[in-house]
Amino acid sequence: MSSAKPVSERTISENDASPTPWKQGGERLAGGSTYWLATVRPDGRPHLMPVLAVWVDGALHFSAGSHTRKARNIADRPQVSVSTEGDGMDVVLEGTAVPVRDEARLRGVAREYAGKYGWKVEVRDGALHCDGGAPTAGGPPYDVYEVVPAKAFSLSTATSPTSTRWVFS
Repeated sequence: MSSAKPVSERTISENDASPTPWKQGGERLAGGSTYWLATVRPDGRPHLMPVLAVWVDGALHFSAGSHTRKARNIADRPQVSVSTEGDGMDVVLEGTAVPVRDEARLRGVAREYAGKYGWKVEVRDGALHCDGGAPTAGGPPYDVYEVVPAKAFSLSTATSPTSTRWVFS
């Protein structure tokens, strides 16, 4: 799945004239530096952790060591929320975390991690590997997940852009 487009969009506030285009929401997700991933524990309690995320082929990707709480939560319930902030607009993305095993997509994710965060990983056996630990991802190997969007929200922290809700199919 890549380059998902919303099937509907609307402003969140009655006072807002027109929705912010999804292009801006995607750009905010692509340009974020700190992301917060919310998953659900087996007992129903939320689990919120920072993650490093990258935008590849029009979709948000993050990684996690297979033994981390977030990875175990996703294995049980793949529904997640991811948020980032900045430049007058915070964005929350709700969707399903889908494991990525495709070598070409993983190489793209690895390149983006190196360029954005300086985190150099190699692709091997359907996962990311590196010496030592990884910031926010636990120990190697690192599974990669794509967030397939269901809904997204932009929350304006300035006079523009407009707070918007996007719904995907």
